[in-house]
Amino acid sequence: MEADVGDAIASRLRTERETRKWSLAELAERSGVSKAMISKIERSEASPSATVLGRLSGAFGLPLSVLLALAEGGKERLRIQSGQPVWTDPETGYTRRALSPPNAPLELIEVLLPPAVRVPYPASAFAFQHQQIWLLAGALDFIEGTVRHSLKEGDCLMLGPPADCVFFNPGKVPARYVVALSRR
Repeated sequence: MEADVGDAIASRLRTERETRKWSLAELAERSGVSKAMISKIERSEASPSATVLGRLSGAFGLPLSVLLALAEGGKERLRIQSGQPVWTDPETGYTRRALSPPNAPLELIEVLLPPAVRVPYPASAFAFQHQQIWLLAGALDFIEGTVRHSLKEGDCLMLGPPADCVFFNPGKVPARYVVALSRR
């Protein structure tokens, strides 16, 4: 399942770049991701990290969740657990499971963040969406610009205006949380 998701992400990135008639160099300049890395990702020779996907989605002017939903495709209204795409960040081991059917107006994502892992995202990855984080297990520090929110099990945080953010698991066990997104 994860190889299929990786291939779908690679194809979607290439489609987004080609639709805009951007060269690899232009996307590299806009995103801050090297031309060589973008080329490897588009050829499915490398799996992008969450940070790299955040930079690329920001360069396209798309929230990360929209970019991934476009890659996942489909029109179904029910997404059974065995059909929920799972993507693992090769850099950090961060795991993202798309719970909602593709292109739903409310998107639910389950995340498993390993202990001591830090995943940064640029503000552009959060543009054009409302987002909440509901911590199911473990601990999570969410740094939103200059503000740190320390979440414990059961806490739910509504994000403010787009800002550079960092998800950080300060605990000794994986943090498991659900992210709820709706488009603005």
